Amino acid sequence: MPAPPPYFSQPLDRRSSPWLWVAFLLCAITAAAFFFVPAFIIRPFGHQAPRALLAAMAFRQRAPMPTLVAAVACFLLTLVLWRTASRWGKTLLGFALIIVTFSAVMARLNYFEWMFHPIPDAQFMAQSESKLDAKEMIMAVRIGDNDRAYPISEMAYHHVLNDVIDGVPIAVTY
Repeated sequence: MPAPPPYFSQPLDRRSSPWLWVAFLLCAITAAAFFFVPAFIIRPFGHQAPRALLAAMAFRQRAPMPTLVAAVACFLLTLVLWRTASRWGKTLLGFALIIVTFSAVMARLNYFEWMFHPIPDAQFMAQSESKLDAKEMIMAVRIGDNDRAYPISEMAYHHVLNDVIDGVPIAVTY
């Protein structure tokens, strides 16, 4: 088995330690930012400024690689810093690694889909039986003699509903 590289086997130079901590913190902040910035800016049912939304979508699209690189860098820097870190330093390293790992995993998942669940079986009723408020906004579809109304308040949580009207399959989306 080859000998470990010299930078792991030699004592850490105390003068370089602050720079390693700064590098570690910058990598950790980078990894966290690529997940948390889009997660906080892209909010369903909340106002989103166009420029902020564009920036968040750009972050989200590019997030997998930077979070992976930052996570690997944080892990390697943790290996170097661990031996000379105090108890609080080790706690910070461990906590930061948890956040970085979480960010790297979440950057690869479409967590926005978790907020929306499909409508399993749409139920329809006559207008006279409906308990919708008169001011409720709806999407309406008419095919032949059949009319359907889909409340916006329900569609906002589900976004897509597959339906069949007079034998014609439709996808209602909001």
